[in-house]
Amino acid sequence: MTTAPDPAPSGNSTTAVRRLFVLLCGFEVLPKSVSTRNLGHRFIISCPISAYLLDTERGWVLIDTGFDPANIRDLAAMNANFFRHGIYPPVVSPEHRLDRQLEQIGIGLQDIGHVIITHLHFDHTGYLKYFPHAKVSIQRREHAFGFSGRATNANLVSDFDLPSVRWNLVDGDWEVMPGLTMIDTRGHTEGHQSAVVELRNSGVIVLPFDAGDLQENFDQEILPGETVDDQAAMAAILRLKDVTTTRNGTMILFHDPVAIQSTRLSPEYYD
Repeated sequence: MTTAPDPAPSGNSTTAVRRLFVLLCGFEVLPKSVSTRNLGHRFIISCPISAYLLDTERGWVLIDTGFDPANIRDLAAMNANFFRHGIYPPVVSPEHRLDRQLEQIGIGLQDIGHVIITHLHFDHTGYLKYFPHAKVSIQRREHAFGFSGRATNANLVSDFDLPSVRWNLVDGDWEVMPGLTMIDTRGHTEGHQSAVVELRNSGVIVLPFDAGDLQENFDQEILPGETVDDQAAMAAILRLKDVTTTRNGTMILFHDPVAIQSTRLSPEYYD
């Protein structure tokens, strides 16, 4: 697998991305050490679960799909998917449902033609089953791991091991369209990828996903609690910091419980 140079500015006049919606899809209750390696194991934090919807000149693009509340629909489901692994189940209120949030901006699940999965953990793959009509892009290495039989407690294989999913396998950095580039940030998982979005008014927005959950992962260069490759995971953090700085960008964190409070949430948007 080869890695292309960091995405260069394309110029705001050429971006195909019109709006970025941040969808708040629930919360996870976790020891802080899940986000910061060997730090904060005594503290429990409430981390947001997000997905990102892009209104583009080529149609609607969804990056990650949140968590499906059907996976915690009753005590049996919670026991099977979470409690027996020693994990707290996520908290998903009715207003966090992905379909309801799409309704607020006037579209439905069927209107999204392209789904991009950053990695196969359960808080990113929940609604994938509801997009049989969409192309689903994922890093080849992540897909291979997901179907290798080596799934971890962070994977719900039933979310993605489905004959209806139209997989599109990619390798390394790739441009989805002018204004949307996915970059290889392997380390947290085998094929983790992050996004760089360019908007006409809001400028460059960097979406790290789980390469770093919290602001301190980037400020203090602290590894995530879980990685498959520590060296690659730190390189991903440094790369995302560099892209944000050199592109004069804004980083929107996926799991930070403080940052989410000042994030513009759907139906508001960045443009």
